[in-house]
Amino acid sequence: MKLVKLLANLGYGSRKEVQRMIRSGAVTDDTGRVLGEGELPPHGRIRVRGEELDAPSPLTIILNKPDGYTCSSEDPGDTVYDLLPPRFACRNPGLNPIGRLDKDTTGLLLLTDDGKLLHRIIHPKSHCLKVYHAILDRPLEGHEGELFASGALVLNAETKPLLPAGFEPRSEKQALITLHEGRYHQVRRMFAAAGNHVTALKRISIGGLHLPDDLEEGEWRELTPDELAAVFA
Repeated sequence: MKLVKLLANLGYGSRKEVQRMIRSGAVTDDTGRVLGEGELPPHGRIRVRGEELDAPSPLTIILNKPDGYTCSSEDPGDTVYDLLPPRFACRNPGLNPIGRLDKDTTGLLLLTDDGKLLHRIIHPKSHCLKVYHAILDRPLEGHEGELFASGALVLNAETKPLLPAGFEPRSEKQALITLHEGRYHQVRRMFAAAGNHVTALKRISIGGLHLPDDLEEGEWRELTPDELAAVFA
């Protein structure tokens, strides 16, 4: 892979745009030497306008999703891609969410350009449980844990029962829900079936990976190897 193709795949522009950028002297190595189109130094030594190059593929990032953002670039309004550098939308291969969050659900979201990793995490055999913190409109009644763990709960407009889900009350109007699957608006529909309403919902973990305390809403960073391993722990 030559420099032009690398930069184009990372979203820095079309091949023609990248060629013009290189010819203008905007691409150098870490010593400041201007690079030519046919060169390809080690990734970590390349600079674009003095800044280090974005991480190469495969790339997996962790994002603390705020309220009001959807997880598809095709949806109207604000999307999680608006929280990333604009050039990320042009990466090839592109970044895709590993299990979407609803527009009004916040918290831990992983995005990756590694298709095999994506399918490994979402496949039931991986047992990557997802934990959500739910805040409710009305006090818990005490029957929710038994209902959610029964394996017999059928959501409205569906015929297949839900897999048993974990339930841990945290206060009168708060609870943690652990899911083995990911159906449409599942946690909200589960509480609706129990006669309650979710007013706020946040995903706090996937597998053994917990949302970092130091990652503020709207912030993102590259997932570390240890964090990726924790997903499957």
